[in-house]
Amino acid sequence: MPLTVGTAGHIDHGKTWLVRALTGKDTDRLPEEKARGISIDLGYAPLDLPDGRRLSVVDVPGHERFIHNMVAGASGIDLFLLVIDAAEGARPQTHEHLAILRLLGIENGVVAVTKADAVDEETLELAVEEARELVPGAPIVPVSAKTGAGLDELKAALAEAADERPPAEGPARLYVDRVFTLRGIGTVATGTLWSGSMGAGDGLRAEPSGLDVRIRSVEVHDAPVERAGAGQRVAVSLPGVDRSQLRRGDALVTPGSFRPSYRLDVAVEPLAEIPARVQMHHGTSQVVARVVRAGDGYAQLRLSAPLVAARGDRFVLRTATTVGGGRVLDPLPPRHSDPERMKLVESGEVAATIHAPVPNASVTHLVEGEPVGVESAGEWLFSRAWLDELRAELERRLDAADPLDPGIPPPSEPWASEIVPLLGLERRGAKLYRPGATASLGGREEQAVALEAAITSDGYGRLDDGDLGAYLEREGRLYRVGDGFAVSPALYERGLDAIREVSPITIAAVRDRLGVSRRITQLLLERFDADGLTRRVGDERVLRKAARG
Repeated sequence: MPLTVGTAGHIDHGKTWLVRALTGKDTDRLPEEKARGISIDLGYAPLDLPDGRRLSVVDVPGHERFIHNMVAGASGIDLFLLVIDAAEGARPQTHEHLAILRLLGIENGVVAVTKADAVDEETLELAVEEARELVPGAPIVPVSAKTGAGLDELKAALAEAADERPPAEGPARLYVDRVFTLRGIGTVATGTLWSGSMGAGDGLRAEPSGLDVRIRSVEVHDAPVERAGAGQRVAVSLPGVDRSQLRRGDALVTPGSFRPSYRLDVAVEPLAEIPARVQMHHGTSQVVARVVRAGDGYAQLRLSAPLVAARGDRFVLRTATTVGGGRVLDPLPPRHSDPERMKLVESGEVAATIHAPVPNASVTHLVEGEPVGVESAGEWLFSRAWLDELRAELERRLDAADPLDPGIPPPSEPWASEIVPLLGLERRGAKLYRPGATASLGGREEQAVALEAAITSDGYGRLDDGDLGAYLEREGRLYRVGDGFAVSPALYERGLDAIREVSPITIAAVRDRLGVSRRITQLLLERFDADGLTRRVGDERVLRKAARG
């Protein structure tokens, strides 16, 4: 399985120089990075190991101002390469980067004690001992990017730390960290592929925007491949997509496999007091989150912007510094946090995590077989309690519907077409109705009679109640002609006779035949246009075939 290694460590401890010495590639690509001599954004390079395997290296900035970029780079890596200056030892960002790695669940890695050529033997031994205490169990390798000393030993240590494991199966999921345009290719998005695979011709969805995209080609470290697998650094070209439509933090996923969410039920690991508002880092995204505590180390995060997450994902919480992190228990939880439910989720009761509909594909790869205790419809899984909540909500809306049209618009969510039929409601056109429900005046008979009489008297009249007008039109008692007016059935029929008899069909000719105002005549002719009886050509109208009978 391809693996990704991420650097970590304090600014100026030699991360980028070390990556250059290991890979031959300078990962500082921005002009500002060249001018200032520090890494600002993420850099990438391939690293060939002695045993023939190739690692993808993510080089992260060490400055405290760019911790958000460091977290974006560390998310999705498999092992770390912690860099400590032999002369300076561990510094503030050394400790913070280590805390972030732990919060992200990245346990395997190697410590490189850099600039070994610039210190005496005693100082180097002290630096190695400090590193051993700081990261117990990790290989410690003194190196010099300047002289090349220790590089072969470092590669060997990385090869030993790079444990092979089965690829992350399931739907494709890649968090975008760069978007750019190449001449002749178009928009290109890059990121680490967390799960699944991607190949030319695959259709994906960019979330949370819901943009459908199709891959033209795939590259891994500037080399074209037929398919890229989980754990690889991937670049995909996306024809027909504007660069402005994608950004860092977006997720490219198999359509229907993940849904963006504004809420996450999480297990929290605090490093310090976690305030009510924090910056949440997940994947390559950074959003403001409100922390709603649920007790016993649980919380619900209410997000300022939606993101795509899955059960078990790790995240980091920051303010001016890193204050904690944790694991996602449920990416699509009920609105109200429930610590008892969270305990069931954490214990592996996957069915307890399902409330609102989730795609079957987003659950089945987390458990063996089909989850029990949940309802299903097509590709969707949901709880019986949620279905009862939906039914009650639609019943409330139907109770409040106008008797003139006792229907309501159906839910517009992707699951609606498969789940709404379970509720026993009738779909008529664009609305849902109770079985056998019919429109009625609901106590407005006198108003309807008065309106109909007024319009019948003059042949036309103004409609102050659009819903009532729509009801009377469905009953064949008037015709709405726009601009808040209606005409009687008799005037409508006289108008039909007029357009069949006058030639050419003009407003003036029809007005003279009907004996009504120019304005009413114009509105009536526009209604005939809408009904497909006439077609306007300049100032005249042509009779369509439907009106000739």
